[in-house]
Amino acid sequence: MDLLRETTFGRLVRLATRGKFLGHDDSSSLLLLEKNQNLHMQSTPSVFNEALNVEDQESKVNENPAVESTTATSSPQNENGSSAAPKDPEKAGDQLLVDWAPDDSHNPRNWSTPKKLFVTFQICLLTTSVYIGSAIYTAGLPGIQQEFQVSTVKALLGLTLFVLGYALGPMVWAPMSEIPYIGRNPIYVGTLFAFVLLQLPVIYASNFSMLMAFRFITGLVGSPVLATGGATIADMYEPQKQAYGIGVWGIAAVFGPAMGPLVGGFAAERKGWTWPIWELMWLSGFCCVVLFFCLPETSSSNILYRRTVRIRALTKNPNIKCQPEIEAEGMSGKEIGLMVFIRPFTLSFTEPICFFLNLYLALIYGLLYLWFESFPIVFLGIYRFTEGTLGLAFLGILIGSFIIMVPFFYYVYRYVEPQFNDLGQLRPEVRLQPAMVGAFFIPVCLFWFGWSARPSVHWIMPVIGSSFFSMGAFLLFMAVLGYLGDAYPKYIASVFAGNDLVRSSFGAAFPLFANAMYAKLGVGWASSLLGFLSVAFVPIPFILYFYGKRIRMVSKMATHDL
Repeated sequence: MDLLRETTFGRLVRLATRGKFLGHDDSSSLLLLEKNQNLHMQSTPSVFNEALNVEDQESKVNENPAVESTTATSSPQNENGSSAAPKDPEKAGDQLLVDWAPDDSHNPRNWSTPKKLFVTFQICLLTTSVYIGSAIYTAGLPGIQQEFQVSTVKALLGLTLFVLGYALGPMVWAPMSEIPYIGRNPIYVGTLFAFVLLQLPVIYASNFSMLMAFRFITGLVGSPVLATGGATIADMYEPQKQAYGIGVWGIAAVFGPAMGPLVGGFAAERKGWTWPIWELMWLSGFCCVVLFFCLPETSSSNILYRRTVRIRALTKNPNIKCQPEIEAEGMSGKEIGLMVFIRPFTLSFTEPICFFLNLYLALIYGLLYLWFESFPIVFLGIYRFTEGTLGLAFLGILIGSFIIMVPFFYYVYRYVEPQFNDLGQLRPEVRLQPAMVGAFFIPVCLFWFGWSARPSVHWIMPVIGSSFFSMGAFLLFMAVLGYLGDAYPKYIASVFAGNDLVRSSFGAAFPLFANAMYAKLGVGWASSLLGFLSVAFVPIPFILYFYGKRIRMVSKMATHDL
């Protein structure tokens, strides 16, 4: 019942019934406020009923204007550069701060382990349900070419525009989810509901332009979890444990594109190109229902803000505030615009750490989608797979991600966790060690795949080779995103938004020249060209591991603390 109370369904029921159902017993909160703060309540029965939804049975109201807030957030400092802890005494006046109690059960980081795992599962389901939408489309490419009389490159625009939507969507959705008044749930559920409905115009597109337009729009509205899924994980887990949750979430991100051709291949072969889109709609629709009834709000800022509103209504005291509310009120429209539209670009192109790591992940992302287009050439053209069985060739990528997850988790447990200090902080460069291993897996995969894909070699060899790509990509993404978050804690939302923009832009563009490159160079040399390109980027994690601290010390935006 506690989980249901904080879901979208629970909040709507509470709103519709004015707190009669799925509400909260506030009597202990009233006693706590009266005892600790000596407040004179104006709590007549009508006032009590009006504020029936106060959920803070363990919150404390601090009268000291300079009190430090211990609100759990996904980063230690906020986006505009001010710390999330201290409150400015000059702005405080007589305000009372609502804060978390040490063991507050409503704080996401104090949730039980089963609840955290269940929420993590839902985020993974959402990620897979959206991410599969890119690759599942490619299963119907022959049918799209035939129905709309377009070339292969034009048909691939449906993939490109969908991924481009991934790139642009988080620029808006990610900052919105950090606003205390909104939180994460309305963004997740609202955009997913739109994602489900907008599959219908894709399925019933009357012309090619309409198909492309709605592929872009569905990518745009489906993108929030791709940028903020990691933030949701960070909402629940302490810094020392976040790598495990984000690692599992990363597997879900691989699972979607890897399973897309398999799930869609047989459907497209039997029923035509629209059936993979129907499957996407069914999966995302099921996910939307699950999230609507089962996903609780994880943003501690939003939970604390709503608690403050209820306590303020109960006590009739307008001076009761919470730290996230004060910080949000202090941000002007100009600052929000700077955070959303300007800072992601300035960080991506003026900070050397961001520039090179974003470029590296963009290369990996672009190679992934480009390389996916070689699978039909290899397994249909060389090994004579059918459209349905072609999807089985992508299982090597999925298996590789599961294989690497076990040693990665052992490495985190054995070597990384002991290096955190008492404040939950870690020297950022430590995060890069897995990338120094994963960087070599990418060229190994590309050379192996390119030169083993021939009629005289069994088809299992290129499938085995493909598994090294997911191993390398997993280690690189985990290391680089962890490093960027630790190196730029004040600007983490902008850093990740910029990374997603650059990365997805490469992923959108690269597939367009895949067929031409493989046709002119052949599978072996085309894959080798990509392999040599990935070799050129191998030194980047090594350089930043040894010299990253020096670079951070001369940066105006990176942390200097560790």
